[in-house]
This record gives sequence, C-alpha cells and structure tokens, in this order.
Amino acid sequence: MVRLTVLYPKTADSTFDMAYYLDKHIPLVKERLTHHGLVGVDLQEGLSGGGPGDLPTYAMITGLIFNTTDELSQGMGVHGPELLGDIPNFTDQQPLTQVCRSI
Repeated sequence: MVRLTVLYPKTADSTFDMAYYLDKHIPLVKERLTHHGLVGVDLQEGLSGGGPGDLPTYAMITGLIFNTTDELSQGMGVHGPELLGDIPNFTDQQPLTQVCRSI
C-alpha cells in the first residue's frame, strides 16, 4: 500500500474552510481517483500543537491510500491539475506532500 500524505499548514492567520473541504473537495477527490485505484482516505484535523494553547502545525493531514505507486501516479497524472486547482477554494496555504509506503 502507498499513501499520498497531504499536509495543510496552520498559521495564526491562515484560513481553512472545513465545510468546503469535507462537503466538496473530498467527494471530488474520491470521485476522480477511485477509478484509478484509490482504496481509502484518512482525514486528521489538527486540534493543537505540543503545548497548551499552541496552534496545530497542520489544519488537516490527509492520506490518500492506493495499492501501488503506479495507480497513484496515473490518477494524479489525469486529475491532479483539477484537484490542485480546487485548493484555493478552501485554504490560502500551499500544502506539503509526501508519498509513503506502508511496511
């Protein structure tokens, strides 16, 4: 299994529209990528940082789970521009990404 992890940074003045993300963006991701092998989506909302009152480092950490890197590459190759183009609709931050293999 491979996972595309998408980390949306959180700052004191950043914005993240959770309703849009959950109601529009994630359904769009599932609609576009399931045909290309998406088998799961893991959503983790940042609540706080390491200390009391600290902001979380990330507003959201999302894992898109595929069986193979080929499936991930194919899906993002076809639909990546559309999915990336939707990001400004819910956040003003540029996400960080990393591809990992489950071991």
